[in-house]
Amino acid sequence: MVTVAAAPGAQGMTNGTSSALNSEPGLASIPMAGGGLSRLAVARLKTAGVPVAPLLKRVGLTPELIAQPQERLTVRSQIALLNEAAIALKDDCLGFTLARDHDPREIGLLYYVMASSRTLSEALKRLARYSRVTNEALVFGYREGNRLILNLGYAGVPRHSDQHQIEFCMFGLLRICRMLTGQNLIPQYFCISHHRSSVTSEMARFVGTKVEFGADTDEFALNLDARELTFVHSDPYLNDLLVKYCEAALANKKGDRSHLRTRVENAISPLLPHGRVVVADVARSLGMSERTLARKLSDEGLNFTAILQQLRRDLAVRYLDDRKLHVSKIAWLLGFHEVGAFTHAFKRWTGKTPSQLRTAGAY
Repeated sequence: MVTVAAAPGAQGMTNGTSSALNSEPGLASIPMAGGGLSRLAVARLKTAGVPVAPLLKRVGLTPELIAQPQERLTVRSQIALLNEAAIALKDDCLGFTLARDHDPREIGLLYYVMASSRTLSEALKRLARYSRVTNEALVFGYREGNRLILNLGYAGVPRHSDQHQIEFCMFGLLRICRMLTGQNLIPQYFCISHHRSSVTSEMARFVGTKVEFGADTDEFALNLDARELTFVHSDPYLNDLLVKYCEAALANKKGDRSHLRTRVENAISPLLPHGRVVVADVARSLGMSERTLARKLSDEGLNFTAILQQLRRDLAVRYLDDRKLHVSKIAWLLGFHEVGAFTHAFKRWTGKTPSQLRTAGAY
């Protein structure tokens, strides 16, 4: 078996960063991205005639920052921008829409590293190794066994805060694999960990198979034979040049900059619907003992129960925003065995019942 996983890192081949953002304290611990996806969303907003400046202001960005391709953005601001853009465009599938319609060359460095490779296997290994150069929060994983498995994870950013960026990456990666091989690759399965009240038929048609939401992981699998598919336009000279650049960029990266709280949240999220969030299991998934996790959390003024409850509250408010999701389904997604228990907990968190919050439109 071959396993390649990228550590968490901007589209384009520059290391430019916004001087305004860099003036913020503690920037070194904030995952950054090249902002190519944000710029695609802004272009879509402008095409639709939506005023962009007020929307950017709400998420802490400026038109000047977006206008400079070399400037990097925080991953959190990119996620927030995509959420706002989806609402403004009335496109709840914005990440998928952009993945389906954009020119892959617009994502910059990672696309060209992949496109200049010799085979699909080589391209995916490059993607996994160098993804942190382009987005410090996204962790691409690639495994070869009985099939090719491509998965995405998050570091330094709560997975539950995102929907559109992860969908762009999942559907966009499949599209790039097809374009570079010239083959209509159909995944053996295609899974996304966040929940949707309904799955669009467009997504299923695009993938060629069922898209499973609410899964334990964000991943899809291809037939093992696909690894040897060659790229017609491979360029070994360009690839060598880009690999050298990426290796140099990786050497300048810091170590793991993800926060412990975020790592704990991301470990808890897939366990919630099963109602089996056990601290020992979470600690094990993070590579430490329960006692060590408790000590590390305590050192940061945190405790496991408080993190779990805050995560449930945040997810509850997000799920209530989707009026197609019945309260009983939301209760299950959060690990409550009874609606009454969820209602009681939600009222303790917010002072309102789930139904009251929906009626008031206060989400």
